[in-house]
Amino acid sequence: MDDQGCPRCKTTKYRNPSLKLMVNVCGHTLCESCVEMLFVRGSGNCIQCDTPLRKSNFRVQLFEDPAIDKEVEIRKKVLKIYNKREFDFPSLREYNDYLEQVEEIVFNLTNNVDVERTRQIMEQYQRENRDVIQRNKVKLTREQEELEELLLLEQRSAEERRLELLEEEKQQLQAKRKNKQALLDELERSQLPACVLLAQHKDRAAQLEQQIEKQKQTIKTTMFSTGIPLGQTVSLQPVPEIREVLYQYQPLVIHTYGPPVPELEHLQRLGYLNHVRTASQQDVAGGYSSGLACHRAVQDAFSGLFS
Repeated sequence: MDDQGCPRCKTTKYRNPSLKLMVNVCGHTLCESCVEMLFVRGSGNCIQCDTPLRKSNFRVQLFEDPAIDKEVEIRKKVLKIYNKREFDFPSLREYNDYLEQVEEIVFNLTNNVDVERTRQIMEQYQRENRDVIQRNKVKLTREQEELEELLLLEQRSAEERRLELLEEEKQQLQAKRKNKQALLDELERSQLPACVLLAQHKDRAAQLEQQIEKQKQTIKTTMFSTGIPLGQTVSLQPVPEIREVLYQYQPLVIHTYGPPVPELEHLQRLGYLNHVRTASQQDVAGGYSSGLACHRAVQDAFSGLFS
C-alpha cells in the first residue's frame, strides 16, 4: 500500500501518508494536487492514455488496484441499465444467460475489449427494454427507501436503548450510594450491633444486585433491517428431507476407429509395461502412474488405424 503514488509528481503514500489519490473512468490515478493543477479548466486528457476526462468525474481511489475502482464504477453504470431480476425470466437458464451477458459487458468495458460494439449492444438493449428498465428502477428505489426507513428505525431504537441504559446505570449508582449512606447513618445512630447492621446491609445490597441483573436480562423487542425480530425464538424442528434422483455414472465410450484398446488392468499381463519406465516415489506422490501413461499412449497409437 505504501508503494502507491502519483505517476506525475511521483509522490508516494510512504513519503506522504495523507496523500489522496483520485481515479477517473479510464482507471488511471492522479493525486489530488495534480488533478487541481491539470484540470483547472474543468477538463483535460489523461497523462497515461490520453483519454479526454472531466474534473468532476474524478473520485477518491478506494482500492489498492485502480482497475478495481474502474470495474466497480463501470458495474454500477451497467447495472442501472441491466436491472432485471430473476422473476423477470421464465426459466433459471435464461436468467443465468442474462447474468453471463452482463459480466461479459463489464469485462469488455473494464479491459477495453471491443468497446464500441459493447456500447452499441447496451444502447440497443436500453432502447428495446426502456419500459422494463424504468419499472425495475422505480421498484428498486422503493425497496431502497424501505430499507433506509428500517435502518433509521434501528438507529433510533439503538439511541433510545442507549439513553435508557444510561438512565438505568445512573439510577443504580444513586441507589447504591443511598444504600451506603443509609448504612453509615444506621451505624452512627442505631443501638444494634455493627455485625447485625452489616448483615442487613449485605442483604439489601444482594437484593439490589438481583434487581439490576433482572433489568439487564430484559430485552426490548425490536426488528432488524432484515425483518427478523430481536429475541425471536428459532424452531428446532428437523429440516424436511428433499429426495432427488441420484446421479448414475455412465462409463465414457471412446470411439477410436481402430483395434480395441486393452483395459488398464490388463496392460501388465499383456506385456505393455515391460518397456515403460517404472514410476518413482516422487512420481507417485505427484499423481503419475506408469500404467495410466502407457494406456494413453496405446490409445493414441490405436486411434484412427481403421479410418
